[in-house]
Amino acid sequence: MEGKTAGASKARQSAPSHPGIALCALTKRFAGTTAVDKVTVDIAPGEFFVVLGPSGCGKSTLLRAIAGLENVDGGTIHLGPRHVAGEGAAVPPEDRGVAVVFQSYALWPHMSVRKNVGFPTQAAGLAKPEATAIVDRALDAVALTPLAERKPAALSGGQQQRVALARCLASRADVVLMDEPLANLDPHLRGAMETELMRVHKASGATTLYITHDQREAMALADRIAVMRNGRFEQVAAPQILYDRPATEAVARFIGRAAIVPVEVLAAHAGTAQVRLAGHAIEVAAPTDQAPGPAQLVVRPGDLAPTSDGPLQGEITSAVYRGGVYEHDLDFAGAALVLDSPHRLPSGPTRFALSSGWVLPA
Repeated sequence: MEGKTAGASKARQSAPSHPGIALCALTKRFAGTTAVDKVTVDIAPGEFFVVLGPSGCGKSTLLRAIAGLENVDGGTIHLGPRHVAGEGAAVPPEDRGVAVVFQSYALWPHMSVRKNVGFPTQAAGLAKPEATAIVDRALDAVALTPLAERKPAALSGGQQQRVALARCLASRADVVLMDEPLANLDPHLRGAMETELMRVHKASGATTLYITHDQREAMALADRIAVMRNGRFEQVAAPQILYDRPATEAVARFIGRAAIVPVEVLAAHAGTAQVRLAGHAIEVAAPTDQAPGPAQLVVRPGDLAPTSDGPLQGEITSAVYRGGVYEHDLDFAGAALVLDSPHRLPSGPTRFALSSGWVLPA
């Protein structure tokens, strides 16, 4: 994960002065309800940027606005140096130079795989030799050459998704928008398709904006993730930063498993803090500008360790096997913590130690 973040940073440093996608105070309303609320972000050329959030948070509306499928009510959209929406601009979808991969795949059932993939080259009016070469490369990139003459109905869900990806490659778009493209796949296919998506992304060099509600999927794919809630971006950061250093309680609860417990910050310096929890002083991570006083501590399962001489005591109320680890619900002073252990621990009182945590920014 750190390698991906470093790679994205390097790409941004060497990128042109204009971003791949730039949104400034982007706003979209439906019948008086704000679906996208003043969203501002710069997405670097070649970046894999994921918008993550629950159903109804506005993420698909955001993608549709960038694609030109929804008019905007405020703010601007730039694709590279081009001003395509807002402040008098309204470039139609077909002239924005974006490729869109939908959840439904949107394949033509009467066309073969090859013809589906070749549709963008036909629409662009390319000469047949050039179009054929582009389609052949796109089919080869997603390992579909042997199935080129089949119809979509004769393909599995994963193969149909690869057709949609190949068609996206054949469009040679600089910007690729993906709206929950893996949502219809069986869980065992998703891991393979995530690898495929990353390979296609790297091969194309395109700027990719990817919409999902699945945080595991977002963590696996993204250079950066925007957590979206109620039409706004709560936090934009690399996956590891979102998990280890959430900016808000909403992000902490949405990303991974976390408990939020009240603490008293006794002292803080250079990104660490000493907090009082249940009468014990514990060193944890904290914002660099953290001040002493009441605060909230984010506690992840990995921050807890059962130990007979641990300074803290709680009560294990249940345990569930999650494959390789038992997930224990731990009642601690009225807070519901989660403690992971390779062995099932008995229900009832247990002692544990807290090795770390994160003080939420004030």
